[in-house]
Amino acid sequence: MTQTLNTSQRGILMTEAALNQVRSLRDKQGSDLCLRVGVRQGGCSGLSYTMDFESSDRIQDNDEVFDYDGFKVVCDPKSLLYLYGLMLDYSDALIGGGFQFTNPNATQSCGCGKSFSA
Repeated sequence: MTQTLNTSQRGILMTEAALNQVRSLRDKQGSDLCLRVGVRQGGCSGLSYTMDFESSDRIQDNDEVFDYDGFKVVCDPKSLLYLYGLMLDYSDALIGGGFQFTNPNATQSCGCGKSFSA
């Protein structure tokens, strides 16, 4: 069972496994990066999740920033409408491993778990 980190006042939740994985990936690319999470049109269910590292100086005034002990997760306000309460988890299983999104706003998700409709 994966452990969820302290989630008070956070619109995007991360398990310890997910946080450890994104920190590890970030450390390979550079230390002053944050994780931007969002949605875009596309995917087999209508909306696709997006995740990418970007420089902390690209954080916009209207972005929501969630701090995990110094690691910042950033989301734009439009995406947050679809993602509020999202749980991001990570598994290193050989089959079905990788990042998993559990989204309470999704009315339907595709089989791969990377797109949804709301």
